[in-house]
Amino acid sequence: MTKDMQIVFETFLEQLSESVDEADFREAMAGTASELDLLTFAYLSLPLQPSGKPKLISNYPSPWTARYLQNRYQKLDPVILRARCGGCPFRWGSGFSGVEISQAQQRLFDEAAEFGICSGLTILIVDRRGRIAAMTFAADEPNPAFLRIAERYEQALQLMATCFHISARRKLSGNRTVDGVLLTPREYECLQWAARGKSASDIGCILGIKPRTAAFHLDNAKKKLGVRTKNQAVALLASSRSSIL
Repeated sequence: MTKDMQIVFETFLEQLSESVDEADFREAMAGTASELDLLTFAYLSLPLQPSGKPKLISNYPSPWTARYLQNRYQKLDPVILRARCGGCPFRWGSGFSGVEISQAQQRLFDEAAEFGICSGLTILIVDRRGRIAAMTFAADEPNPAFLRIAERYEQALQLMATCFHISARRKLSGNRTVDGVLLTPREYECLQWAARGKSASDIGCILGIKPRTAAFHLDNAKKKLGVRTKNQAVALLASSRSSIL
């Protein structure tokens, strides 16, 4: 990893650590990808159950992502079906070379092309819980520059995709329950940092908020949990953590 790439990667990890919602995660990946001259990305986490809904975080045009989710295209998308098979990162264009696709799948490619999504590099992610996700970096045409960038940074992109997935899984799972009480994303995150021995001032610096705002979220967490001290709240968090790791 070059020095410049190391700086980009470290900045990316810092942004992930500070992210609390989908907008934060979208900004973190979009900003890092642009540093590598990769302008569009899509992260799709597939549900464990067939009836579940996938999670899509992307800077693709919103009309396309809305259509994709509404029509449940993840069940038809050749890129996602290919990613489910595992293996190394792969490149794709208006179709798959040497692979026959259905008319419906070709229509999907044609629809995506209308929104400037014509080719890409897709990375499969399978975590230790068996969750499957795919990270795609896309371009509006299969130009040589995109292919060179994708090849040059392929290993770094794989690592970034995995870090993104793990961080998003932990922070966006919706499971911010402590001792049966659901906390807001900020309350939960502030409490997590408090569990690491950080003061309200420290937490403010880490999250880019004012110390009194961090203290406010910690106080709200204590009230919801029915405890008087920060240490008591941290103790309840510690006993609940096995459910979110």
